[in-house]
Amino acid sequence: MSRVALSLQIADLSGFAKSVREQLGKLPEPPGHVEMLNLLCRSAGFRNYQHCKGVMEAQQRLQMPAPPAPAPVDYALVERAVRLFDEQGRLLRWPTAAALQDLCLWVLWSRLASRQTFSEKQISELIKRWHVFGDHALLRRALIGWRLVQRTLDGSEYRRIEQKPPAELRPLVTRLRLGA
Repeated sequence: MSRVALSLQIADLSGFAKSVREQLGKLPEPPGHVEMLNLLCRSAGFRNYQHCKGVMEAQQRLQMPAPPAPAPVDYALVERAVRLFDEQGRLLRWPTAAALQDLCLWVLWSRLASRQTFSEKQISELIKRWHVFGDHALLRRALIGWRLVQRTLDGSEYRRIEQKPPAELRPLVTRLRLGA
């Protein structure tokens, strides 16, 4: 196998190290050479080594700047948010910290079907199933206030606003599906 020199830029070294540590922790034994290359490339935001190599070679051919690094994940925030949900993924209480409120609302947003219109009754019923503290109106208003859901002026129709979620949403939703 010929050796190709690849320059790997890491925008968030701390996030990269956390990702490497997390992936190494899942392995039963130390990784081999190719497995380690794949692990490092995944931590840098690529699918695997071949994907990384292909992107780097294409950039060199096109003389384009490197793609932006993925947003770093605040795993401490994810761990705090996990504790706010029960085993069925229902929100146990409304947090006081704005960052946690935001992340909890993103979880609810992710459960709403995209490009679908809901009546007030439908969205309220969904929210009631996704929490246990009995204040679906607070959550519905917060989803609108955080601009995650839009509603008509008369309040008869609600729709999820399509947008890029925070980096913390994916690991949080994964943990909730696995049973925190």
